[in-house]
Amino acid sequence: MAENPLLQRLEGIDARFEEIGTLITDPSVIADQKRYVKLTKEYKSLENLLATTNRYKRLLSDIEDAKLLIATETDEEMRAMAREELDASSNEIPKIEEEIKLLLIPEDPEDSKNIVLEIRGGTGGDEAALFAGDLARMYTRYCESKGWTVQLSSCSEGAAGGFKEVVFSVTGSNVYGTMKYESGVHRVQRVPATETQGRVHTSAASVAVLPEAEPFDVHINEGEIKWDTFRSSGAGGQNVNKVNSGVRLRYMWTNPNTGEEQEILIECTETRDQPKNKERALARLRTFIYDNEHKKYVDDIASRRKTLVSTGDRSAKIRTYNYPQGRITDHRIGYTIYNLPAFMDGDIQDCIDQLTVAENAEKLKEAEL
Repeated sequence: MAENPLLQRLEGIDARFEEIGTLITDPSVIADQKRYVKLTKEYKSLENLLATTNRYKRLLSDIEDAKLLIATETDEEMRAMAREELDASSNEIPKIEEEIKLLLIPEDPEDSKNIVLEIRGGTGGDEAALFAGDLARMYTRYCESKGWTVQLSSCSEGAAGGFKEVVFSVTGSNVYGTMKYESGVHRVQRVPATETQGRVHTSAASVAVLPEAEPFDVHINEGEIKWDTFRSSGAGGQNVNKVNSGVRLRYMWTNPNTGEEQEILIECTETRDQPKNKERALARLRTFIYDNEHKKYVDDIASRRKTLVSTGDRSAKIRTYNYPQGRITDHRIGYTIYNLPAFMDGDIQDCIDQLTVAENAEKLKEAEL
């Protein structure tokens, strides 16, 4: 087989795969949860890369065999079959080479994490809160269509409906890797329900998609956490107002990026079970600290890559929802479609796919693959 630059880059992959396969069965590695999780993720990634590489090698071998058959075979029917095989394998090569190049790019370790999804009404008063509610419904429907689990952590309802602020936790497969493109300011242009003269107003809501921290991602001194309990209000039956199931967490934390000390306050009234609410409040605390401690890391990546697709800047206007025209425009990649009702009903996969393609193109260009 002729010298192949792509295969040269894949040398040593088999050995590393076997090495990790041995390590993840070592009791001392299993006891170190942080290392074990990191190695199992690398193992799965290499497993996919090896499977794709083996398909690629088989195609290259098929091409060589077909060429040899065409050059040496005298039976015309056999030569015709060989030409068909050559064409089919040759057409498959560019696609599988693209797959391998993408697999060779180191994965963002955050991609496999679950997320905390925060949506806040911005400029526009009641209309912004209503739009935040629309976005919450849109994302809930999308996540459910992916088979992910969505749990409401906290919310503050708007006076006319919707949400001033709503926080969800979303768990599933590759949630952050899929949803990370949604962070930023979402702008809506429509006639508000309260508008009597039919004028189109512009308002906005901000979305933050935060990778959920694992217990070993950050260090928290749980002995310094101050807990308060209170009676929850809202839906959930008579028990809600009779039992101190709601929890309030207070924690003093020093931001390593600024050196400033601040008090973190988190409330959770998600369930009627106080221990479960404590557990979820702790998860949000870990995520908050993790997100802030890694902000510099995220900013460094964004500045190096100069990408507008997965920017860490949550103040950037990323998308406009124009109701009179039935139009959605994603400003980062110039993506425009005219199926707003379906989009707001959770049919957002095509837009996410386009954003993924755009970011992958940038990664390939950067890696010179």
